[in-house]
Amino acid sequence: MATQKVDNVTIIDATGHILGRLASIVAKRLLNGERIIIVNAEKAIISGKREVIFEKYKQKRDIGSHRGPFFPRMPHLIVKRTIRGMLPYKQEKGKKALKNLKVYIG
Repeated sequence: MATQKVDNVTIIDATGHILGRLASIVAKRLLNGERIIIVNAEKAIISGKREVIFEKYKQKRDIGSHRGPFFPRMPHLIVKRTIRGMLPYKQEKGKKALKNLKVYIG
């Protein structure tokens, strides 16, 4: 994992990394209080067969009504949602951890 530490912030390049493994490592670091920035979110890899992946995300995206639940379409929001799923985001420590995460395209 290509990481850089700048001013107490860890910058991670997601290029070529499997999304779930990257998300689990980042979630653990966030719970330890680190501030993390992920760049090149669109280049993270979701492992599996292409058709199955597209079908799964299409189904998740289309579920629900105008009231929700809502599933993101943009790559940086998909990465952030994946990491959020690995955090206790409804509790105080999870909310604090999620505020220390920034995800960018490119």
